[in-house]
Amino acid sequence: MSTEITETDVYDARILGELQQDARISMAELGRRVHLSQPAVTERVRKLELQGVIKGYRAVVDHQRLGYGIRALVRVGRAEYARVVRLIEQTPEVVNAWNVTGEDSWILEIAVIDVAHLDAVVTKFCILTETSTCIVLNAPRENAPLLPARRENIRPTIRKVTGR
Repeated sequence: MSTEITETDVYDARILGELQQDARISMAELGRRVHLSQPAVTERVRKLELQGVIKGYRAVVDHQRLGYGIRALVRVGRAEYARVVRLIEQTPEVVNAWNVTGEDSWILEIAVIDVAHLDAVVTKFCILTETSTCIVLNAPRENAPLLPARRENIRPTIRKVTGR
């Protein structure tokens, strides 16, 4: 995993914010929003793509409208890495998979039709190791735009203490 930080400026940050909100925006409109000419914004986007800051563009789909009534997170315990990766690749219901530290080795996000489908998918992983599953009730924040990291943007949270 590379931790190389790419140098960005205020314009790059604005471009990234706009593209994360609407990747289908035209370069002319993007330029207007960030106060750059179309050629300048096009060159900056191309540079961000070449540097790997922008990894791609995709459509975000509504799982429920595609027939998947349940989204769940499955925590998968310790098992042989290659076997888990192979099973993830063979399981189309796995939307996201993260190899993590802590008590579990993996956290999977899955989309399934119903409880019976959930049971069938989770059972595949239970054969390898222990699992723990929770169903997503709602997601008040997903795919939030992420801007370049800057130390000066970190503000400590100050809570007012009241004597009750």
